[in-house]
Amino acid sequence: MVVNIKIKYLRDIEKIEILSNGDWIDLRCAEDTELYAGEYKMIPLGVAMELPKGYEALVAPRSSTFKKYGVILVNSIGVIDESYKGDNDEWNFLAYATRNTVIRKNERICQFRLIEHQPGVIFIEVQKLGNADRGGIGSTGV
Repeated sequence: MVVNIKIKYLRDIEKIEILSNGDWIDLRCAEDTELYAGEYKMIPLGVAMELPKGYEALVAPRSSTFKKYGVILVNSIGVIDESYKGDNDEWNFLAYATRNTVIRKNERICQFRLIEHQPGVIFIEVQKLGNADRGGIGSTGV
């Protein structure tokens, strides 16, 4: 299945490419950005998008982002819902620097993928789940 995403480039950056290997779509830093250790900054990604109805975007750092730049995404993962679709609703990477660093314009720093909205949920309270215990967090081996 293929869905259409309307995209507006808000800054002069390289266009987004759909890569043949992998399901995530890379996003780029939209301006030269200098950060100092311990600093928080919203790094603009240069795009606004209208996601398809019923979808949201999960945004995560690329696997090389911390190694190259020493920054982490402050919320660990970002969620952009379909209502964030105005002409000036620019996507950002909420960065926290662990060391002094410079990220140049057009560097790929994060990625996103579409997911369908979670279906409606009803919680049913029970006294027992009736399943074997798995053994706690970290119990699947070394």
